[in-house]
Amino acid sequence: MAFSGVPTPGPVQAVIFDLDGVLIDSEQVWDEVRRAFVAERGGRWAADSTAMMMGMSTAEWSAYLAELGAGDSPAEIAAEVRGRVAARYGDAPPLLPGAVAAVRALADRWPLALASSSPRALIDLVLDRSGLVRYFRETVSSEEVARGKPAPDVYLEAVRRLGVPAGAAVAVEDSENGLRAAAAAGLAVVAVPNEHFPPGAAALELASARVTGVAELTAEVVLAAAAPR
Repeated sequence: MAFSGVPTPGPVQAVIFDLDGVLIDSEQVWDEVRRAFVAERGGRWAADSTAMMMGMSTAEWSAYLAELGAGDSPAEIAAEVRGRVAARYGDAPPLLPGAVAAVRALADRWPLALASSSPRALIDLVLDRSGLVRYFRETVSSEEVARGKPAPDVYLEAVRRLGVPAGAAVAVEDSENGLRAAAAAGLAVVAVPNEHFPPGAAALELASARVTGVAELTAEVVLAAAAPR
């Protein structure tokens, strides 16, 4: 294992990353795959469908696509969509610029976890193929908790597994539902606003620090996010 950070008393004891839109450029992939899937089956994509599904667990978004008229059962929808997204990733997941360097730098200082809405199979695929798996002490999929984002469940499970208080952890998030989930769990939040699907102003206000991309994420930014407001 490459991680070396250990929980220590102080304002920050752990950092918890989102995956899609923070470490990998995948939000558009998910949107394109889901839209095509619904269209192929004669369903109707609603104006707010993209925003509605950001942060949903697999069970939640597959049931939602079924409601849009995608035809198959939620389990069949989930399997097909997951397979298509994995095929789009291929052997080289679309890492965002600076993602590897940021993860490495923070892993030297604090324990890291991942709290993602992606299915477990895709989390493992991305982390294994990118080489990032060695830096994360814990990874949690929203498939493994009762509710997806914006509910706080996935973040609460991440801090539970790490053994640190929620108030001593900092989340790194890009989406409206992700920002709301992390804040509801009691974490300080660094916002990395998604340029394709930007969060609203109210959600951004929940973040105590903001960067334009993960390449700007440093220990100083993390500490600033955890500072009393």
